[in-house]
Amino acid sequence: MNTVASPALAQSLPPLLALIGHTPLVELRFPEEGVTLHAKAEFLNPSGSIKDRLAACLLLDARERGLLQPDSIIVECSSGNTGIALAMVGTALGYRVKILMSETASVERRHLMRHFGAELVLFKADRGYLTGIEMSERMAAEEPRIFLPRQFANPINAQDHVDHTGREILAQLPGRIDAFVSGYGTGGTLNGCSRALRAAHPGIKIVAMEPAEAAMLSGESPCCHNIEGVAGGYLPPLLKGVPIDWPEKVSSADALTMTRRLAREFGLLVGTSSGANVVASLRAAQKLPAGARIVTILCDRAERYYSTKLFGDSGVSSV
Repeated sequence: MNTVASPALAQSLPPLLALIGHTPLVELRFPEEGVTLHAKAEFLNPSGSIKDRLAACLLLDARERGLLQPDSIIVECSSGNTGIALAMVGTALGYRVKILMSETASVERRHLMRHFGAELVLFKADRGYLTGIEMSERMAAEEPRIFLPRQFANPINAQDHVDHTGREILAQLPGRIDAFVSGYGTGGTLNGCSRALRAAHPGIKIVAMEPAEAAMLSGESPCCHNIEGVAGGYLPPLLKGVPIDWPEKVSSADALTMTRRLAREFGLLVGTSSGANVVASLRAAQKLPAGARIVTILCDRAERYYSTKLFGDSGVSSV
């Protein structure tokens, strides 16, 4: 169980939390490209995404430190996966959960959050995540019962990936690891995993996947894209200081094409950010010596994308 709970507190935790983490590392062979990738199957977490780790570690830490009281209301801005995870874990722990969410996010995510019992507040994301973050801060200033996990700035988010996700990868892939490739939403995965992996492999390359339409690390202005859950219109605080060797830009079209390919050739029912991570990994392989061992993340499941272009657009593009 990936938590920070003390032994005494752990005895009172719901069994659901034992299902979070310890996901397998899947070998993906691409003979046409001459590349084999190693992908962490985070879509196998109980709510269907890597954000289950975040929800468990932040809420258990807050409860142990007395920041969560029986009448607390958990409020967070989320594009979807964190909201679903907080709704699941928060409900299991007995808390009321309210999620602030862009009105452009897929309707399936809304259904999943409500199914777990969360309340939703939709907003027009004219300034990306910042719109919802500022809204949550105003709500907390007016209502003392509100607890803000602050996923974009909370260092526990990244530290949990150092302590668990990164260490799991090291145990599952003994020997050399040449590169780690991941997109960024909060920056927690990229921050924590890169720290854990670089401590064991100082020469590892850290590659940040970002949408070509919102390539902020490349110095470009954010714009609309179809890779939900990443690059939400600003560079999160947790990304500062991360030793990124280079950003790898991936277009929405290429991400969609690869996501479909993962389903039809590998039988992996994953979301668009997973496809984008794989595209970025294959491109990174071309910049590394032959046979480089590259690790990436399969972030979430595809059922939360039924109403998006992933299922509604039959067009293809080359990768």
